[in-house]
Parts: sequence; C-alpha cells; structure tokens
Amino acid sequence: MSDEAVDFAYLEGFAAGDMQVVTEVLALFQGQAETWIPRLDRADAEGWRDLAHTIKGSARGIGATALGDAADKAELGDPSLAPQLRAALADALAAIEGYLTRIGGG
Repeated sequence: MSDEAVDFAYLEGFAAGDMQVVTEVLALFQGQAETWIPRLDRADAEGWRDLAHTIKGSARGIGATALGDAADKAELGDPSLAPQLRAALADALAAIEGYLTRIGGG
C-alpha cells in the first residue's frame, strides 16, 4: 500500500484546498466502503455490476484511480474479480487512513 492508491493532490485541488471538505469527503468514502465490503461476496450478476459501478464513481471522485480501474473491469459483470476489487479497495482505504492521520483529520 502507498499513497499512490489515492491522488490526494487531485482531491485537494478539487476541494480548492479546503481541508475540511477533503476530510469530510474522505470520511464519506470510508463510510460507503463499509457497506460495500460485505456486498462484494453476496452480489448477484446484476447487483455486482451496480456495486462495481458505484465503487467506480466514488473512487474516481476522490482520485483513487487504481480502485476506479478495478471497478471498471468488474463492472463488466464478472464476480470472480472480487479479490482484485477488494484488494484495490483495501489499498485505497489504507492510504486514506494514513493521509488522514498525517493531516490530523483521522
């Protein structure tokens, strides 16, 4: 895991440097991720595509490109990609936790 999992400079720029907005957005992402993790193993084909699409949009919104790319592939409807998607999500969450700790927001 490294900060490369999330482009925090992208998010900071998008938030116009408002670190309160950055921390709030990242907290929302973390909360959403808590609901995604258990659903990764349970989703049927249609539910899997919907979940992957949701993760893709949220990931790209915060600058988590690798996670967004993994979700994009998973969105094709292949639940066998769950381990890769789960790993990319874990990397992004670890990067977020480290970032929030460094800036005093976590």
